[in-house]
Amino acid sequence: VQLQASGGGLVQAGGSLRLSCAASGSIFSLNVMAWYRQAPAKQRELVAAIGPSGSTNYADFVKGRFTISRDNAKSTVYLQMNSLKPEDTAVYYCNQQQPRNSYWGQGTLVTVSS
Repeated sequence: VQLQASGGGLVQAGGSLRLSCAASGSIFSLNVMAWYRQAPAKQRELVAAIGPSGSTNYADFVKGRFTISRDNAKSTVYLQMNSLKPEDTAVYYCNQQQPRNSYWGQGTLVTVSS
């Protein structure tokens, strides 16, 4: 399984970014997809997840600001991030959760300036 994340960058507080993660090597539609993030000197944490049926789960700190979605035809998961805050600065990782394995993308850096 390969996960290729993109879309990170530098944005001012209050701005928006959309992250994308293209998957290959798996039956994308059957698996839970998620975004995690890791800020400097902090542990990696779950941001949002989306199940095969489209059910979603969000961390409290992004509810109402971030939206996770998936396009099974393109084997791609997205994270729309609005109202970004400096504390959202982190490397964002795409994750695919299979019954016996978990796969990670290479990460994309999001920097939010104040």
